[in-house]
Amino acid sequence: MFRNNYDNDAITFSPQGRIFQIEYASEAVKQGSVTVGLCSKTHVVLVALKRNAEDLSSYQKKIINVDTHLGLSLAGLASDARVLSNFMKRQALASKMTYGRPIPIERIVDQIGDRAQANTQNYSNRPYGVGLLVAGVDDTGPHLFEFQPSGMTQEMVACAIGARSQMARTYLERNLDAFADCGREELVTHGLKALKESLNQDKELTIENASVGVVGVSKTESGKNKLEGFRLYDGEEMAPLLERALAGEGVKAQGGEEAQVESMDTS
Repeated sequence: MFRNNYDNDAITFSPQGRIFQIEYASEAVKQGSVTVGLCSKTHVVLVALKRNAEDLSSYQKKIINVDTHLGLSLAGLASDARVLSNFMKRQALASKMTYGRPIPIERIVDQIGDRAQANTQNYSNRPYGVGLLVAGVDDTGPHLFEFQPSGMTQEMVACAIGARSQMARTYLERNLDAFADCGREELVTHGLKALKESLNQDKELTIENASVGVVGVSKTESGKNKLEGFRLYDGEEMAPLLERALAGEGVKAQGGEEAQVESMDTS
């Protein structure tokens, strides 16, 4: 593998202004299986493609419930995502115990961004080799954020990260204007269709290799907003979602080809 004098740590800039360790961490995200996020005026949806390292192993978890109003999906090193999600769970719990309210989405995203950026200022640390899509609802409405290994975070209307995610992004860009007014089911349908765009032609979405996370708000009879807590759909629960989203496209709800494993260390 090509090496140079500027990639031994995450704190040294090259003469071109690059930090190679961060670029290597970003490459781990690009090798992870694809995940898609979409946001409307009322809901946020996360859709993820799961992998199994080998035929004898189970599929790795790709969507994590952080709190009742908050969840995330990952592309990259699952172990790094577990560390960050546990940190987010502690921060969410601390907010409830200290202030008596759920933590705002932008605040918790900024906290994990600061934590990741601090790793680029200490010689003994390395960047997190994972990208996250964080979905949640707070007093200001639904939000979708992207987190990158450099510590950069940005709010998105729709986003896709991971291997072959460019095809999913193309679908999202093509249908971007429709997302704002979509309801829960319509947004899930768009997410699954975008995820399918990223698959090889000989692969299919199945109840085994796909999962969906949804959080949002609905109106009560009095006109007030009511939280629809973060809900993870996995396994058999995926069957009706796949059948509705991919009707007429020959979706295999009870099995079929799994997504190609590109790396045993990434998810």
